[in-house]
Amino acid sequence: MKDIHVRLADLGLIIPEILLPHPGINIEKWAVIACDQFTQDTGYWEKVKNFTAGSPSTLNLILPEAYLDKGGNEARNNAIHLAMKSYLQDGVLSSPRRCGVYLERNTPFNQKRRGLILAIDLEQYDWRPQARPLIRATEGTVKERLPPRMQIRRNAPLETSHTLLLIDDEEDSLIPSLGKIAVKNPPLYSSPLMLNSGAVSGWALDTEESWALLAEGLEKLAQNRYGVKDERPFLFAVGDGNHSLAAAKGAWDEYKAAHPGESNHPCRYALVELVNLHDPGLSFRPIHRVLFGAEPSALLEALSKLPGFSYQAVQSADTGKFLSTIEKSGENTALGLIAAGMENMELSLVRTGIQGIAAAGVQPLLDDLISQSGDSISIDYIHGEEELIRIVADSAPLWGGKVAGIVFPPIQRDGFFKTIAQGGPLPRKSFSMGEAVEKRFYLECRKLTI
Repeated sequence: MKDIHVRLADLGLIIPEILLPHPGINIEKWAVIACDQFTQDTGYWEKVKNFTAGSPSTLNLILPEAYLDKGGNEARNNAIHLAMKSYLQDGVLSSPRRCGVYLERNTPFNQKRRGLILAIDLEQYDWRPQARPLIRATEGTVKERLPPRMQIRRNAPLETSHTLLLIDDEEDSLIPSLGKIAVKNPPLYSSPLMLNSGAVSGWALDTEESWALLAEGLEKLAQNRYGVKDERPFLFAVGDGNHSLAAAKGAWDEYKAAHPGESNHPCRYALVELVNLHDPGLSFRPIHRVLFGAEPSALLEALSKLPGFSYQAVQSADTGKFLSTIEKSGENTALGLIAAGMENMELSLVRTGIQGIAAAGVQPLLDDLISQSGDSISIDYIHGEEELIRIVADSAPLWGGKVAGIVFPPIQRDGFFKTIAQGGPLPRKSFSMGEAVEKRFYLECRKLTI
């Protein structure tokens, strides 16, 4: 029998040395939401700044993307690294503990999402579309978004993570079984989360028994090739935080090239939270589109290139029934086209023969339409059907009625991994794992220096 750590390494994992805030630290002020949330709302981040004032907080360890285009990023990066060093030296963080963390997260929308904090081997992750490693991106990665993240990761003494990594456990048995072991002991932490974001509790997973159970469960899942022959196993799909993970990969590749003899340096690994795709506490929603400056007829013409295309107008008064029809489209065959004339809402039900994730078939057509327009058409990505309808209606007068939205059907969890395995990453902004306040909060840390 292989050593447990060798088995885990074969699965792209290590048991990390977890750093948590000292017991006297206020967790509600320490834990801060993922940096890529509320990107158009600096007011949210000002509330966070005010709430955490005078207390140690992961706010000081990250750069919220709302400020990326505000200038002064070099000074911000320097301040982040100084804060990391200070937290390591001044007793803000407790002594490291070698363990995984089983956690339970409650949100205003869902209860008891279960996860595991572990560290992955970046040698077994690759975001490039043609790559087929053990750990894969689920959506397209924009290279231009990596440099500011890499600048923070580069030479950082600490990491804290907002990456959610999916496993495809249809029976939803592995993480709950580990939770039963972990909760026999007192929690490492249990706290509400700031600004009405729910609560989180975490327990140490630090026994050989639990690690063996983890390895056994993941080895079983790794046997599924999703209909693709002669390929390496596909075990983990990046659900949230792919750009941060890609930045960590880039920083490791730089370090590796400059230090060829240090193949096992801490920056080779990255903290993540493992979540089961089939966890009932995990929201899994499509992200809709709205196009500004687009004639609805031009959008319909673009969509007509979809296989099996047909459409029918729907009475404006039937908005609820219209959305319900799309919601019940189990095979991704129905899309909604919402246009706002100068006097009323215009609805069309589009039926297609798209296989898999609807956005994968539609996004290339939208990209072509925008490209051919000479940039007179712009696109935005919207969470929630009601929000999409509101934006289309409110924007119509500003755009002379040249505004149209596309409502996508629900993302089907069954077959999601197979779609990625066979076709590679989906187009950008294909799906969302919950509302903004449901995203992962920075909490656990890990040293990146020897």
